[in-house]
Amino acid sequence: MSSTTPKKKQRVQVSLDGDDANNKEEMMMINPYTHQPYSQTYLNILETRRKLPVWKQKSDFLHQLAASQTLVLVGETGSGKTTQIPQFLVDAGYTNEESKMVVCTQPRRVAAMSVAKRVAEEMDVQIGEEVGYSIRFEECTSRKTIMKYATDGMLLREAMTDPLLSRYSVIVIDEAHERTLATDVLFGLLKEVLKKRPEDLKCVVMSATLEAKKFQGYFEGAPLVMVPGRTHPVEIFYTQEPERDYLEAAIRTVVQIHRCEPPGDVLLFLTGEEEIEDACGKIRNEIKNIGDSVGPVNVVPLYSTLPPNQQQRIFDKAPDALTVGGVAGRKVVVSTNIAETSLTIDGIVYVVDPGFSKQKVYNPRSRVESLLVSPISRASAQQRAGRAGRTQPGKCFRLYTELSFKKDLIEQTYPEILRSNLGSVVIQLKKLGIDDLVHFDFMDPPAPETLMRALELLNYLGALDDEGELTKAGKIMSDFPLDPQLAKMLVGSTKFKCSNEIVTIVAMLSVPQCFIRPRDDQQRADAAKAHFAHLDGDHLTMLNAYHAFKQNGESQNWCWENYLNHRSLKSADNVRNQLVRLCQRHGVLLESTDFHSKDYYVNIRKAILNGFFMQVAHKERNGSYLTVKDNESVLLHPSTNLSGKPEWVVYNEFVLTSKKYVRTVTEIKGEWLIDLAEHYYDLSNFPSCAAKNALQQLYTQRERTHKGGKK
Repeated sequence: MSSTTPKKKQRVQVSLDGDDANNKEEMMMINPYTHQPYSQTYLNILETRRKLPVWKQKSDFLHQLAASQTLVLVGETGSGKTTQIPQFLVDAGYTNEESKMVVCTQPRRVAAMSVAKRVAEEMDVQIGEEVGYSIRFEECTSRKTIMKYATDGMLLREAMTDPLLSRYSVIVIDEAHERTLATDVLFGLLKEVLKKRPEDLKCVVMSATLEAKKFQGYFEGAPLVMVPGRTHPVEIFYTQEPERDYLEAAIRTVVQIHRCEPPGDVLLFLTGEEEIEDACGKIRNEIKNIGDSVGPVNVVPLYSTLPPNQQQRIFDKAPDALTVGGVAGRKVVVSTNIAETSLTIDGIVYVVDPGFSKQKVYNPRSRVESLLVSPISRASAQQRAGRAGRTQPGKCFRLYTELSFKKDLIEQTYPEILRSNLGSVVIQLKKLGIDDLVHFDFMDPPAPETLMRALELLNYLGALDDEGELTKAGKIMSDFPLDPQLAKMLVGSTKFKCSNEIVTIVAMLSVPQCFIRPRDDQQRADAAKAHFAHLDGDHLTMLNAYHAFKQNGESQNWCWENYLNHRSLKSADNVRNQLVRLCQRHGVLLESTDFHSKDYYVNIRKAILNGFFMQVAHKERNGSYLTVKDNESVLLHPSTNLSGKPEWVVYNEFVLTSKKYVRTVTEIKGEWLIDLAEHYYDLSNFPSCAAKNALQQLYTQRERTHKGGKK
């Protein structure tokens, strides 16, 4: 008989008497975590918590979980599952054992942070103490932490150092229906870990849609708990004809709602930061032009790269009615699909859904991964509409036809694993000791070609040897929370004596773009950027901007005057500090070439190429560029700082908009390609093109030089 069995029984007993325990604690008014009297805020929030649909399912949920190792819970967004289920687990005694924790994963950083803060408030504790969060490049936990919200990617990284995830007694996978890359890999790992820890590990899979049968099948008949959503009826309106410009139609619809509909907040879904900021400005202007016949409006943007204090503005109350005329105010939230499932914003009565979102799409043949604006699925459309019925009956305005909804939209969004570059996934699985990738238990196995491309990439980068085993460099690379090419660029920079500069460039590439270019002030922004411009390319321009930021005392005013995003630069500084600590842990020496040496910038460019030699383009006679080996015709992105059009360039990303662009570009020399990546630039398997001819000449030249040297 396992020693943990009696504890399980005790847990169930505690869980069933949970409400009585709460009542006793309230009577005593002492918080068991802080040993202080409960605040009035706690008691007020407790009243609200008890009205949540999930509260009624508490004893049923804990009974079912006590009887089985894995449980699938389906509940509408707004039912309270994300905030309450982990608290139920803590109340039921799952964290009583020494140093055991409950972890709840989220697909997005914003959700992990905001939910953790809300739960800390609900438990009347400080964030970072008993309740914490863990996101990439930010850890807010302590020794006291018993409940943690983490992005699925961070839990995956933890599994690398602790394959049995031994710190946790319950792992809750939230928003499982979003099927992010990290969630799908976690599923496969968890299945193995659960077999190895049958007595002391539980798993709860939470989803907002009825994909539950698939999850139940995957976890071999796990019981299902249904939580009814706190929903009101939502009336859905379609357009008569397809809209030519969805952005214009969306702004027009929001203004129309504000003019004609009864009080209630509006949620508009758009695809990205630039589009959202543009729409916010236009909505404010349009409503200002109407005058005092309508109430005041508070237009709030929401996207993942917004700083936390600005993200919190979505929870502000709508502005008060005007003193003159007394017309009610309204809040308008303009958001990416973050607001589709991860966050519940009270007060939303009207949803405007243009039917698009940005999706990652990877083509393994051309090795191009792009963020494309794509139509959403029917499941996403239903999720969006559901946001309008949280507090009262609502309305959803779909800016597409009913026929389009039925015929053009797919049923479910394709899981990310089927449309992503799997380089990072493969190196993580290899680090976890999983060698048989083909038979790894993916819920939806990726195409063999995508796996082959990932293995090929890691082999070329020197992370895997020819047998597919992790090399010494590969083990170090896998410990950096970076794309494999960035990790190679950083780890390999020591041989070029410029690791100090490369760690800065990697940090700058890991945060949102630091150069601001407002639509109404583009010339001044371009002139400001020119102060930092480096003729050899964009990576060095970023380096200059970071150095200037540090030299000017990280001043917010200085950033404002120079059209730089202070938040991005502060973020880059934080990322850099963490990467420096990782470098020190792995013995990656931090050094610089003498700034006055002619090799200072040359070495940095070589180190960049050392990681990104597979992302090189060659200039053709007609002035356009061809990507090397894949022969994709591309243009240099208009934002580049390169002077002229060099023969060879290395690029950081391939962007597919109205045209094919390569962005964040630096000039390199052809001879560096055959010196640094001869294994990749082997001409025996090279397609016929101008680049091949140029490389052939360079090889011939090198042979002559060698022969001359021998004589």
